[in-house]
Amino acid sequence: MQKTAILIDGAFYLARYRKVYGERDAGDARAVARTAFSMALEHLKALERPRDALYRIFFYDCPPLDKRFERPVSGDSVDFGRSASAEFRRELHNELRRQRKVALRLGQLSERGEWTLKRHALQELRAGTLRWEQLRDDHFELDMRQTQVDMKVGLDIASLAFKRLVDQIVLVAGDTDFVPAAKLARREGIDVIVDPMWQGISPALHEHTDGLQSVCPRPNHGARAGTVEPPAAD
Repeated sequence: MQKTAILIDGAFYLARYRKVYGERDAGDARAVARTAFSMALEHLKALERPRDALYRIFFYDCPPLDKRFERPVSGDSVDFGRSASAEFRRELHNELRRQRKVALRLGQLSERGEWTLKRHALQELRAGTLRWEQLRDDHFELDMRQTQVDMKVGLDIASLAFKRLVDQIVLVAGDTDFVPAAKLARREGIDVIVDPMWQGISPALHEHTDGLQSVCPRPNHGARAGTVEPPAAD
């Protein structure tokens, strides 16, 4: 039987979740995990495949930050391991582990993080509505780099393709870092579909995949979800 694998870039999915599922509680780990599974089933439905055509759902993420950092302005110490976002991430990972047909793939966070200005603060500085001496701790956010996640995605795609475990891969992502893996899979005869959750993607991702298919609600638009768009080029 033909099989479809669903690969979800966790950081991308969570960021888009807040935009496309605005009516849902983005802090409810169980609901977020169940939505990921429901999206996989919606893809099968849109592709006119039965539920048992689902090979597996691969969810890629990193463990939550579990360190103390000094805030950039006040110098106060903050324990990120006890934050609400860290607790949510731990609960989400536990919920995903309980889901049938879900494989959780965890990378790592870099050892060092850097405080960076939030986008709105930078825009206000440029516009002159905010002065440097007015900056506070809440104008900054901690930038932590993920490692190993892209590598794990690439290795799984290669394994699925070379072992002929599936004939179709749906990649829930919007990152061009996955282009080499997508090209490899296509050379092996795998149908590669990208679900950008209605976010615009680069021409390179268009070019090296076999179509776009978003099954979540389209933000501020009445278009029906589940429409497959052909790639821009092949």
